Amino acid sequence: MGGWIGVDLDGTLAKYDGFKGPEVIGVPVEKMLKRVKAALAGGKSVRVFTARVAPIYLRGENRERVEEARVAKVAIEKWCREHIGRRLPVTAVKDWECIEIWDDRCRQVKENTGEFVGGDLEDVAPVGEDDAG
Repeated sequence: MGGWIGVDLDGTLAKYDGFKGPEVIGVPVEKMLKRVKAALAGGKSVRVFTARVAPIYLRGENRERVEEARVAKVAIEKWCREHIGRRLPVTAVKDWECIEIWDDRCRQVKENTGEFVGGDLEDVAPVGEDDAG
């Protein structure tokens, strides 16, 4: 099976304690670093999947954000070379080739059902409830 695995940077691949600038990336989360290296050794394609390079920042509407995203991409590539041993592609965009995303913020949904894997949580409104009350 082809395709690529997206691995979130902040809080998943690298420790995160709040945004401190585009060049500041935390130390590796060792368990995830090992998973990424194993996936690469097994012939899988892995990309760093991060909002730091979100397309909205790269469109040019805000020069400061464009530069921040560019600096972040370079810093992430350098971090990957240092800790993974090679530069990984960096993206914030999912496409048809994406087969998995490893992220600290996501909830898995059972395909074609709208149901969360593991059931609904108390902090999420059940389907059909109206917030207007």
